[in-house]
Amino acid sequence: MHPDNRFRVEDRAVLLDFIAAHPFVAIAASAGGRPFVAQSPVVIRDLDGEIALDFHLSRGNVLTPHLTQGFRAVALATGLDAYISPDWYESADQVPTWNYQSVEAEGSVAPLNDEELVALLDDLSAQEEARLLPKTPWTRDKMKAGKFESMLRGIQGGRLFVERLERTFKLSQNKGEADRLGAAKGLGDHPIAELMRSV
Repeated sequence: MHPDNRFRVEDRAVLLDFIAAHPFVAIAASAGGRPFVAQSPVVIRDLDGEIALDFHLSRGNVLTPHLTQGFRAVALATGLDAYISPDWYESADQVPTWNYQSVEAEGSVAPLNDEELVALLDDLSAQEEARLLPKTPWTRDKMKAGKFESMLRGIQGGRLFVERLERTFKLSQNKGEADRLGAAKGLGDHPIAELMRSV
């Protein structure tokens, strides 16, 4: 996360809402002495007050064999981003930068059992199909008998127990109002410009 505290948000509910809105995350881990990154959609779980992110990986993913022993990882959810030209600032002698939204969730990862993996897949499809309403939601009941179970053998589920949750919303809060609004104007109708105007 960016070290400037002006870009940080501490409200846990806001952070979890951001992950829910941007559930396709990058999972970074050092396993077996090597750094790895995998991408997966997540479902947020509240397990008696403990927050977890459930995900799944292909059996062929380089991180999958390490799930059985467990490992520590960071899941990164990203939102809007935009290049900021120094030409847009009112002040002189500025440098280019990038504004962006992201949330990091760090913790230990453990494998899901078969029942938990099926529940994850059902919840994940329900979560994403809800975004497509009024379309009639897809469910696995539409699949031929045995097909879902066959495909299930190709993936492994994991659960990241969230111990640290941090967010960076870098929206030029470190600039004066004239510079921030000038950069927002320079971005035109880019969606991050509206966020910059509202901070």
